[in-house]
Amino acid sequence: MKKSLDFTQGEISKLGYISTPVCNSIDLPKAIKKLKKEKNAVLLAHFYQDPSIQELADYLGDSLYLAQQAAKVEADVIVFAGVHFMAETAKIINPSKKVLLPDLKAGCSLADSCPPDDFAEFKKLHPNAIVVTYINCSAEIKALSHIVCTSSNAVKVIESIPKEREIIFAPDKNLGRYLIKETGREMILWDGACIVHEAFSFEKIVTLSKENPTAKFIAHPESESPILDVAHYVGSTSGLLRYVQEDKSTSYIVATESGILHEMQKRCPEKTFIPAPVEDDTCACSECAFMKLNTLEKLYTCLLYELPEIQLDAQLMSKARKPIERMLNLGRS
Repeated sequence: MKKSLDFTQGEISKLGYISTPVCNSIDLPKAIKKLKKEKNAVLLAHFYQDPSIQELADYLGDSLYLAQQAAKVEADVIVFAGVHFMAETAKIINPSKKVLLPDLKAGCSLADSCPPDDFAEFKKLHPNAIVVTYINCSAEIKALSHIVCTSSNAVKVIESIPKEREIIFAPDKNLGRYLIKETGREMILWDGACIVHEAFSFEKIVTLSKENPTAKFIAHPESESPILDVAHYVGSTSGLLRYVQEDKSTSYIVATESGILHEMQKRCPEKTFIPAPVEDDTCACSECAFMKLNTLEKLYTCLLYELPEIQLDAQLMSKARKPIERMLNLGRS
């Protein structure tokens, strides 16, 4: 078996993960728990991860909660079961920690839709604007921002900006349109989107709702406007989870990444949760292929070898940290 130092950065970058075979006889959940203790590591996992990974998390939540927890981590190692921008964020706000991501290729279509060079030129066209960026973006985009937001606190962030100030919002145009409607603020929107949340079929949702007349339709604000217009409730991942716990209905059609249904069912075992249908007839629900790149096997080898590791330029981290800290400080006010 290869030792950690035998893996070159080129090998890891090409595959995205440590490819050493894992013995079939290993009890992976047990082995992962043991490694976490030995390595003084904590596992942060997003609600969109595979349920088997969610069950092992020390901290399970949405982007805002995980960023808040990452800032507080005192352990030596942070293992982030999510996508690349989330692990980057953890490294930026807690730079002294070793931050690991089971698969470096666990990216984000929304982050990819906003190339830093193009966005820098776009920003130059509006030199007096306050730049608000959704946390689903690269470290380079965060470094070009004034303040970061998540879907949980986006309204609060926008409302914190003086009304006379021009605002650029990036990269999600759908979330941006929703925020314009919610806050009444005009904003200049970058033309980016999440392929997972744009995959929902309006026609199929309407049909499914007719077939399940007692089910409430709830949606994440990254979805397109027609989808949001027919929703009984629109909210962040944690907002959707909170809503189904507090609402008196017994069934819901849920328009966000289907991984959240695992936690919804755990917290509300007596209720029924139906994933919203997508345009693609081969899929029953909307899954993020990037999120699902992380597996128990990759999580195990990631902890075992402490690779792949998130490494960022110190100057870039310093620039990107300021807008994230502004967001976190706003949450404390």
